[in-house]
Amino acid sequence: MTDHLTQRHAGFTAPSPWVERWSGLAPKGSAVLDLACGNGRHGRLFLGRGHPTVFLDKDISAVADLARSSKAEILQEDLEDGRPFPLAGRRFGVVVVTCYLHRPILSDLVDAVAPGGVLIYETFARGNEAYGHPARDAYLLEDGELLRAVDGRLTVRAYEHGYDDVPKPGIRQRICAVRPES
Repeated sequence: MTDHLTQRHAGFTAPSPWVERWSGLAPKGSAVLDLACGNGRHGRLFLGRGHPTVFLDKDISAVADLARSSKAEILQEDLEDGRPFPLAGRRFGVVVVTCYLHRPILSDLVDAVAPGGVLIYETFARGNEAYGHPARDAYLLEDGELLRAVDGRLTVRAYEHGYDDVPKPGIRQRICAVRPES
């Protein structure tokens, strides 16, 4: 029998090619936020490169091994419980989010990108219903939704929306956007 944790992250063990592609934009030594981190595959990538990294999720059991690292901060938070965004006011050189969408905090995530920092976001979009989970509207981005979320606030370096089969088939939307140094 597959436990909830394994099932939740099945097929998502290596860092996303999208995150790896844009990870080089991380300002040297800057703090990283791995939001809805799951098993921490992206935060571990940045932690391995020397970045202090915040791992945030409702279930932190899959990143508990990182508690010994002086550069890892592990926060257990339910982002969907109606409370304010728990990291309001903090800024990060990288905000990375994959396979997660909670619209009420999209603006908070954009705000969390420090000057010179980067938002790397990738999740499922409308049309993914044909490929299984997630299929609920609440968890699927509308066409251009990530573009609208950063409009006038961050500079888009890359954007994609469409079918992808890595690591499994689905409709995804991706953005890489930077906050100008001002």
